Amino acid sequence: MSFKFIDLFAGIGGFRTGFEKSGGSCVFSSEIDPHAQEMYTLNYNDKLFSDITKVDEKEIPNHDVLLAGFPCQPFSIAGEKKGFNDTRGTLFFDIERILKEKRPKAIVLENVKHFKSHDKGKTLKVVLTALQELGYTTNWQVLNAKDFGVPQNRERTIIIGALNGVEFDFSKLERKEVPSIKDILEEENESFEYLEKSEYTLIENPKRQPSGLIFAGYRNKNMRTKGVRENTEHLSRIHKQPNRIYSTEGTHPTLSSQESAGRYYIYHQGRVRKLTIRECFRLMGFPNDFKFIGSKGKLYNRIGNSIVIPMVEEIAKEVKIQILESSSLIQKPVRVMKQSSLFDFGDGFSEQLVG
Repeated sequence: MSFKFIDLFAGIGGFRTGFEKSGGSCVFSSEIDPHAQEMYTLNYNDKLFSDITKVDEKEIPNHDVLLAGFPCQPFSIAGEKKGFNDTRGTLFFDIERILKEKRPKAIVLENVKHFKSHDKGKTLKVVLTALQELGYTTNWQVLNAKDFGVPQNRERTIIIGALNGVEFDFSKLERKEVPSIKDILEEENESFEYLEKSEYTLIENPKRQPSGLIFAGYRNKNMRTKGVRENTEHLSRIHKQPNRIYSTEGTHPTLSSQESAGRYYIYHQGRVRKLTIRECFRLMGFPNDFKFIGSKGKLYNRIGNSIVIPMVEEIAKEVKIQILESSSLIQKPVRVMKQSSLFDFGDGFSEQLVG
């Protein structure tokens, strides 16, 4: 079965690649960042619309699935405001108006892990209520990229809605064995940036964390001192992320959109070096023939703002099976989410909520 989708806040096409692999055809894309536009056009030979707020929803082609890794913004839920009044002035409003006009069968939204606790949970509540009012049955879950064949500990909130009353079952997503960083490394080449032994310190008997990370050492840079207990100088939490070194026998922490210098250091075969640009793209699941353009700083930003392709591909497969191919025509009672989940706000913020 073939289907059509639109790719909003498209970045460099992570969503697009994953859904194309499941038989989808992209009929509309939008992305406002000029460098991301260049990357997208170079790799997909497709022109993007820039500012989605300036696009008339009536002119967007009909489609079966709406995809959006939308920016996270606080919404108002004061007084008796509902639906469009809650989201007006935010970029989610543009998703909402497109859904109202085009009525796609499914919607897949992506944001950072702590989207669920953003603005004390109000943002998630407004989004799910707005989708409910448009007739979508929704479900959401925080997924980790490492469960889908990529050696990166990258958690993201995924919201999936269906117009035919089907509640998406996340348990049907096929999880894979967690690989190691060493599985995605390039062959030895002259572009590798090694550190001298005087520039870093390795720790004895590094332990694998539950996330799969193996903190192997740190660059000899300044350590955090405020609020740090005595004799904890080897704990990774007191070293800033760009100074940490991880063993390639484990997984890698989240690639950040704020790290424009690409300071991701690994310990491999007795030496410490930075990950290459290509290796960072591999950690996001991009194929080796994916083309680069622009400065390294911009490329690192694109990586950190993207979505992991193998995870998207598995989501796309199940959206196709559970929603698009579903024979259910009866509108079931709409369920936004379990109340217990609504008030599970987590323990604060550790990432930039920029989408």
